[in-house]
Amino acid sequence: MSLHPNTQAVRIQTPRTNEMEHSTPLFLTSSFCFDNSEEMRAAFAEENDSNIYSRFSNPTVQEFIDKMCALEGAEAGFATASGMSAIFGVFMAFLSSGDHLLSCKSVFGSTHTIITKYLQRWKIDYSYADIKHPETWESLIRPNTKMIYVETPTNPGLDIVDMEWLGALARKHNIILLVDNCFATPVLQKPIDYGADLVLHSATKWLDGQGRVLGGVVVGKKELIRDLYLFCRNTGPSISPFNAWVLSKSLETLDVRIQRHCDNAEALVKALEGHPKLNSIKYPFHPSHPMYEIAKKQMTRGGGLVTFDLKGGVEAGKKFMDALQMLSLTSNLGDTRSIASHPPSTTHSKLSREEQESVSITPGLIRISVGLEHASDIIADIMQALDKC
Repeated sequence: MSLHPNTQAVRIQTPRTNEMEHSTPLFLTSSFCFDNSEEMRAAFAEENDSNIYSRFSNPTVQEFIDKMCALEGAEAGFATASGMSAIFGVFMAFLSSGDHLLSCKSVFGSTHTIITKYLQRWKIDYSYADIKHPETWESLIRPNTKMIYVETPTNPGLDIVDMEWLGALARKHNIILLVDNCFATPVLQKPIDYGADLVLHSATKWLDGQGRVLGGVVVGKKELIRDLYLFCRNTGPSISPFNAWVLSKSLETLDVRIQRHCDNAEALVKALEGHPKLNSIKYPFHPSHPMYEIAKKQMTRGGGLVTFDLKGGVEAGKKFMDALQMLSLTSNLGDTRSIASHPPSTTHSKLSREEQESVSITPGLIRISVGLEHASDIIADIMQALDKC
């Protein structure tokens, strides 16, 4: 019987124990035992699939990975302690001294720091490509380019990369294509369908959905995941079994949560249209988005993030944030609770003003992670804050 990926996210579980539990158990253990020395030898020789140590593998962690593979249409995966450890792990597993990384310019602040500061220690070079000018990307590819890395939609500018075009470009030059699918989730888009070799998530965001635990996950081609596993097994960025258990249970409601997030985001965008305090609104499924047609091609809905540019710049941004009564002020996103942030003064403050503008971050940019509250309450709080700024 062939099951829909959303059904698999509900039904994939570790084998039922003799206790006959209905909800999946939590294997909170550091190591695993063997009946005899031969079994133990065979496990270390990788002649069987026995668990050895939770830094290597764990049944609860594997359940989370299996669900993510089903949702993304991937062959294999590996879970990490955070989204950033997933990003760093992939870079270190596949990039060596003398290699070149091609990345979209619009990346999360900590990712920017890794690329521009820490990769240099291993003499790994990089180039930043402009999403708004895809015709320039191929000229940035070098003989030593080993990986292309993109976010789509980007953080926080919500720019969109045409993954079908990019997948063809990566195949043409035999380059690993790594896509951060954190903002859309596999409910809204599946990068592997468009040529991605590896897909990663900060599971801390929409996959958890309630702001409880940290986690990261990478899925994709089996042979690539094998290399990533070997690197991470020895360097130790493995996820806690408890966090994996929470995330696995979260995936059971991912589809219904994402649909509600999208409903509320669409209602907010409609309410904000034409507001006199705003220069612009940005949402992937709004016709005013410059990459609207690409978003419609590769996404099923626009997601739960909305950005808008306040007239009055930084000072207006501060006044708006301070005037909010219900929305949370935090650096996270993808929560049941709606969240507001001012990226130019927080998550992307390490970028120069010129760098911020090049990735769609204006002084008055506000990012709203639209939660699961009643849409009218979300809209009312944002409207009264706009009146006060």
